[in-house]
Amino acid sequence: MPFDSLKSRVNTILANEAETVDQRLTEICELLQTTVGYYDWVGFYFANEAERTLHLRAFAGEPTDHTVIPFGKGICGQVAESNQNFVVPDVKAQTNYIACSIYVKAEIVIPLFKEGKNIGQIDIDSNTANPFSVEDERFLEWVNTQIAEIL
Repeated sequence: MPFDSLKSRVNTILANEAETVDQRLTEICELLQTTVGYYDWVGFYFANEAERTLHLRAFAGEPTDHTVIPFGKGICGQVAESNQNFVVPDVKAQTNYIACSIYVKAEIVIPLFKEGKNIGQIDIDSNTANPFSVEDERFLEWVNTQIAEIL
């Protein structure tokens, strides 16, 4: 996937100050979910440090029951604690995985930092086995850097 071609579209969405931050986050989710063939669900979770939970703020794809995730639980909860990217080529091989859909085969979660603090993350589920590459990681890190600037 030529991610460079998506960067200008991401920047255009984020620059639209006539929309709320949440509207822009949803548009980013929709752009990625409809443009990258193996991004079947895209969402942004943000941390509530006091409660040690993640809260779903925007997404594209099938609705999920997992709108609040405790730190440490599932792939997202682990990233909230580790501050590290987590690429899961096969979700069935993960013991601490929260199943959102029987069709999901792989997941990638990239933390979103603001002023050096992990405040949330982008979470992507794929119905394709082992689809994510280093290019996905670098692109999603870039997306999160751009989003941090509007928060």
